[in-house]
Amino acid sequence: MTTKPLKKRATYADLYDVPDHFVAEMFDGDLYASPRPAAPHARAVMALGAKLFGAFDIGEAGPGGWLFLYEPELHFGKDVLVPDVAGWRRQRMPEAPDAAYITLAPDWICEVLSPSTESLDRGKKLRVYGRESVAHAWLVDPLRQTLEVLALESGKWSLLHSHEGRVLVRAVPFDAIEIDLGILWRAPK
Repeated sequence: MTTKPLKKRATYADLYDVPDHFVAEMFDGDLYASPRPAAPHARAVMALGAKLFGAFDIGEAGPGGWLFLYEPELHFGKDVLVPDVAGWRRQRMPEAPDAAYITLAPDWICEVLSPSTESLDRGKKLRVYGRESVAHAWLVDPLRQTLEVLALESGKWSLLHSHEGRVLVRAVPFDAIEIDLGILWRAPK
């Protein structure tokens, strides 16, 4: 994503016209587009998603109770966001809706940072997630090999923990299981 909008005062039709090999998002009515992520980003998303999906979505070796979606399109007023992974507690969203986008804010989001998207992920996107009362956010940086665990407290993001490298962690809201962060950074064999 560029730090400058592709188009100001964009419409949903403008977003829809962005080619499929880009991720398109809107903030305050301005359109941003970025190329699909590189392999380290994609691998971190897949590894984390697999670990959480098994334990929390389908309840294998974990407590269940969550519904996860990969790159869901979220609509909040003039803002259209696409987090890398989002999760809803099943009591709030028992099933994935049969719709192109979702208006119900998730309970947790994960943004995997790239050099080209980091400023938007940490800035505009976190601001919107906070405004929409997303309770938890994880920021994963595969190049720095870090996980930042954030919680929304009194309308502001607080950094609860920062983890680095190939360590075992328990991180809210998924602290019922231990996650080996090494699986997010490990190169394929």
